[in-house]
Amino acid sequence: MTDTASPKKLILYVAGQTPKSLAAIANLRKITEERLAGQYEVEVVDLRQNPKLAKEHSIVAIPTLVRELPVPIRKIIGDLSDVEKVLVSLKVQGE
Repeated sequence: MTDTASPKKLILYVAGQTPKSLAAIANLRKITEERLAGQYEVEVVDLRQNPKLAKEHSIVAIPTLVRELPVPIRKIIGDLSDVEKVLVSLKVQGE
């Protein structure tokens, strides 16, 4: 049986191993494991390694989490420590 659910993708843009970047990565991992259990593909993009992506994807502050799929695109800036704010801002369903 094939999974016909629409694709879901979160991208976290960070800048190296700064405290805020590391906190955002840890908080996103916790949110996806505890509240979104396998519902989203997650990618972490280090803008220090590929700075042109900031302009291409309109990233004006870091860390920024983007819900790329499903559309419309939604963004939240910060370390993602407020789980409920993240879920509501990105309009994602948490268990």
